[in-house]
Order: sequence, then C-alpha cells, then structure tokens
Amino acid sequence: MGYRAQPPVSAAFKYGGPNADNSTIAEAPTNKDHHPPSHSTRRIVLPSGRSIEVVRFDDSVASSSDGLHVCPSCDSELVQPIEWGEVSDERVELTLHCPNCYWTCHGAYLQEQVVGLEDRLDDGVSAILRDLRRLTTANMAHEIERFAVALAHDLILPEDF
Repeated sequence: MGYRAQPPVSAAFKYGGPNADNSTIAEAPTNKDHHPPSHSTRRIVLPSGRSIEVVRFDDSVASSSDGLHVCPSCDSELVQPIEWGEVSDERVELTLHCPNCYWTCHGAYLQEQVVGLEDRLDDGVSAILRDLRRLTTANMAHEIERFAVALAHDLILPEDF
C-alpha cells in the first residue's frame, strides 16, 4: 500500500501561498576569493533575533538538474514524494510535490530513479541532522556563557533551584 501525507493539524504552521516564505532567511554576501565555488554561505535570523551563518559544502560535481528531486517548475531541489506505491518490480508510482512552488505530479518511475530520489532524501536528512547538532551546540554554548556571567555576578540564588 502507498503512503499519503497528512495535512498539518495545527494552525501554528504558516501556509506560504504560491511562493515559499523566505522572510527569515537572507543570503549573506560571499567573498569569491575566500570561498571556493563549492561553498555557499547563508545567514539565518532565528526568531530570538540571533543570527547564525551556515556554510554548506557541495561535494557533488554532477549536474543537479537530473533526478526526481528537482522541480521542473522552479528548479528547487526540494521535491519530495507525498504518495507512493509499487506498480511492478521495475516501476514505482509516486506523487511528487515541491514545497517551494507547490508543483505536484503523479506518475510511474523506474526503480533506479526512485533509488536516486531516496539517496537525495537521505542526504537531506543527514544535512538537517548536522545543522541541528551545530545549532544545538551554539545554543548550549550561549546558555553556558549566560549562566557563567550570572554566577560571576551572584545572580543565582539557592531559591532558583
């Protein structure tokens, strides 16, 4: 049987409309002499007002325009399956969706194409987990620094515990 993604249950999520919401992400200026072409830098402003700079390293030299992960409408590399099921040993039926421009397509694809899509999705999960570890480390370092300052200024009392 196939899987069908469920719509969000909370009104806390924003619906971006026809274009993705990039209001909290701003491209940082890059120094072409300092960063080789295989690097990209983004400055992300967190809801707390703090900003972080994320440097992405692109290890792939192959063209990213091939594969099911690329949206034919907006060229985003964020296309993901929202429904799937086996048609035969060689083909898989997929409904693909682009979260950037809301393009959707339903079709049967060769197993090797689907494996390529799964590899890209796995790479994306790995990148998200790496970024999560970096953000967690940065946040913990900031909290430790604030705690140390509070201790140094006798702002922590026994009643605080």
